[in-house]
Amino acid sequence: MMTEKMMIRSLGNEPPLLADGRRAPDKREVSLRWLSGTFLTGITSSILMGVALFAALDGRQQLAIPAEAYANVNADSHEDAAVTRGGRLIAPAIAAKPSDKAIMEVSTVVHDGDKEVVRRQPFSHVKMRLAANHVATEDYPDFDALSIFSADEPLPAPAQRTGAIYGSDVESEVALKSVPFPTGKSDLKVAAGMSLEEVEENVRSNGSVLTDGSSQVAALYYVDPQRFSNEDNDVDLTAGLSARVLEQNMTVSAPETITPQTEEFADDIIPARQDVPIAKALIDAGYPEPQATMLSGYLSQPLGSEELSKGDVLRIGIIQKGEQARLIRASVYRGARHLVTIALDDKGRFVVASEPPHLDAVATAFSDDTLSVPSGQNLPRVYDGIYRAALSYGMTKDMTALIIKLLAANVDFQAQLKSSDFLEAFFSVADSTGKATDDSELLYVNARFGDTAIRFYRFQADDGSVDYFDEDGKSIRQFLLRNPVPNGIFKSGFGMRRHPILGFARMHTGVDWAAPRGTPIIATGNGVVEKAGWDSGGYGNQTIVRHANGYESSYNHQSAIAKGVVPGAKVRQGQVIGWVGTTGESTGPHLHYEMIVNGTKVDPLRIRLPGGKSLDGDALAKFQDERKRIDTLLNNQPVDQVASK
Repeated sequence: MMTEKMMIRSLGNEPPLLADGRRAPDKREVSLRWLSGTFLTGITSSILMGVALFAALDGRQQLAIPAEAYANVNADSHEDAAVTRGGRLIAPAIAAKPSDKAIMEVSTVVHDGDKEVVRRQPFSHVKMRLAANHVATEDYPDFDALSIFSADEPLPAPAQRTGAIYGSDVESEVALKSVPFPTGKSDLKVAAGMSLEEVEENVRSNGSVLTDGSSQVAALYYVDPQRFSNEDNDVDLTAGLSARVLEQNMTVSAPETITPQTEEFADDIIPARQDVPIAKALIDAGYPEPQATMLSGYLSQPLGSEELSKGDVLRIGIIQKGEQARLIRASVYRGARHLVTIALDDKGRFVVASEPPHLDAVATAFSDDTLSVPSGQNLPRVYDGIYRAALSYGMTKDMTALIIKLLAANVDFQAQLKSSDFLEAFFSVADSTGKATDDSELLYVNARFGDTAIRFYRFQADDGSVDYFDEDGKSIRQFLLRNPVPNGIFKSGFGMRRHPILGFARMHTGVDWAAPRGTPIIATGNGVVEKAGWDSGGYGNQTIVRHANGYESSYNHQSAIAKGVVPGAKVRQGQVIGWVGTTGESTGPHLHYEMIVNGTKVDPLRIRLPGGKSLDGDALAKFQDERKRIDTLLNNQPVDQVASK
């Protein structure tokens, strides 16, 4: 029994018997057959899954969706971001479109002594939608009517700064100097003239010099070249008459390294307030015409029309990196209903895509037209909108203050912005960053506030003075201001009224502006002081200024007259000439302001005032040349066409 158990145990220790005589493989060894089979099985499975997936997609292209991905990733961080009603560029990011800001190199000419220096200089061309949620890069002054209308020193003559736009393009700095053409006799000794026979004989004898060697001579056939040939010599003057242009030395500089910048996404909301072609809606919104035409062609096919109907909303998706921006998506909504969306595919073509994530700004695109929206809930004042936009686009505070002063006569800065208000400017900058400096010059402004369209150009006269004029050469500055107390309150108008002191009806020959005692009074226009002192007729301290073309302005009841304001002194528009008081027949501190035209007192608030000074003669011709150069650079349309949009 013991022997049988030991036999069984010993049998278990013996290796297995194989039919072909080979031993069993060790479990620690790797089977190449098993490994290759597993690998082939994995490849076959992947191929089968790819075929099935392609069949399920039915051949559709993969869409580039960085916009949706960006919106989903950042949805939580922008839930509380306020959306500006009436504005089109919507949070989370405000991206400038390709035509919002452009830096261009322009040739300018400046006077340097007796020479004119032509050099290339960078300029910034910006188009600012003032209702967008611009963030000022620095603090700006609070609104103060007196500082806006007060006088400045005359604009400096920037002889060494910007200069005028040059008519031609130059590659480097060029100095031009004009000298009188020498019409008198030369001091050089000239040999006696040769007769025609002597000249021909000289050419025959020396003609070989013109044809020897490999040098080519550029010349014109003034005479028959064979005229100087004869039987004794074989001179062929035509051999050297072909012209050859030699390329000058050129240096090609390496392109500048562009610093990588983070891509940002923004939605641009364009509401259609009337039936309008898609391309025109995009062009009016600031997109270049080729880009607008291209996008319109892609949208019109799935939409079935080349026009947007009244009430439609066009939503454009933009990816911006630095100054470069490209369109990646476009959607059309009719009310709250999505009609069509196109987006870039992986081959850079626009194809039909699914609706993008919901955006509240689409539903509120027309909210600025709704009467129930409280006034001033979202849009800032005109004054704040101009400063915030200008500073965010690289303009300086001084340049923005100049724009405010130039617009002051036609724009109510305390009014609320409208979604259609915009400001376009063209100014010199230091480099490609587009930031203005203290030496930068403002050359052009085009603005629209509601129904008011304003356009003016900078011009430097021969005497060095600088001012701004409209397209007809008329100064943008008003001839006379209507209110000499910018911080005052209108109290009494021109016409018959019951006199507060005398107690009976009497003609009120001016306008009363109430203000605290000591409030500054400014001159309403340039002129010469005709009277400055006490008036015994009840006006108290009175100043009368004589302006051009028979106009006079009278300032009465002043508490004091400014130093230097004496008969015969010249005053500038906006200059402080006195302070509000209650002298003479007055019941309280106010300014009684009168305007006199050719000896007749008229209503200062109703009379039609002439414009400022106008250019004429050579000055007007030079201004028109400068204006045309700027219009050509910026591809401007006439003012009447812009205002009719």
